Amino acid sequence: MTLISDNIRFLRKKIGLTQEQFAERIGIKRSLVGAYEEGRADPRITNLINMAHVFGTSVDILISKDVSRLPESELIVGKFKRGKEVLAITVDDYGKENIELVPQKAAAGYTNGYADPEYIQELPKFSLPVLPTNATYRAFEITGDSMLPILPGTIIVGSYVEDLNNIKNGNTYVLVTRDEGIVYKRVFNYLKDNGKLFLVSDNRQYAPFQIDADDVLEVWSASAYISVKFPDSQDKSEVSTEQLASIVLDLQKEIIRLKEEK
Repeated sequence: MTLISDNIRFLRKKIGLTQEQFAERIGIKRSLVGAYEEGRADPRITNLINMAHVFGTSVDILISKDVSRLPESELIVGKFKRGKEVLAITVDDYGKENIELVPQKAAAGYTNGYADPEYIQELPKFSLPVLPTNATYRAFEITGDSMLPILPGTIIVGSYVEDLNNIKNGNTYVLVTRDEGIVYKRVFNYLKDNGKLFLVSDNRQYAPFQIDADDVLEVWSASAYISVKFPDSQDKSEVSTEQLASIVLDLQKEIIRLKEEK
């Protein structure tokens, strides 16, 4: 047995998951969870990050502290916090951070390799000198017409959001999620009310939906876009201020309904 194996077993039982359920949450086989807990194998960094996320703690605590002796206040590092240490980046020859591009064909792989430095290293890279230098950026190619007038094939450049609580209602974000994959939506933050984010398409033909904070792997605030096609400024699907106000009102009603059902 090792400290890590003891911690994994202790925390898994603490949150009430079987080995099978825990394995499903972090995307590995149950037998591998057993190997980790028995000290027969050491978790790779990607799995450590995913486990720490499920436990609501940090990788540093998971590998260096006896969690069975820690008070709850020291164990939990913030349910909606994404630590900078889990973000894999690349730099150019001058030490400046690149903008890695996640093309649509790589979207499925990114949800598994987003925290793997070797995977990120293989992505296409570029730079945009016009962007502020006080942020980390990543670019995602979007598909579909749910965010018209932003067209399919457009590349959205997003700045990294470390803390989900900093999501601002009505702004657009690229979210990397476990169940929905990579999505580009207008987001409304109800984490403090019920631990959920409401995702809204600018094309009103698509219904809004909600996701749990625990489903979110990364969030990138839309900072710029690159497209070979110019959007039609007269596109009737573009969301007006009045429409956004109506969306917010509908979401507030939904929050009240969910609270009453508890």
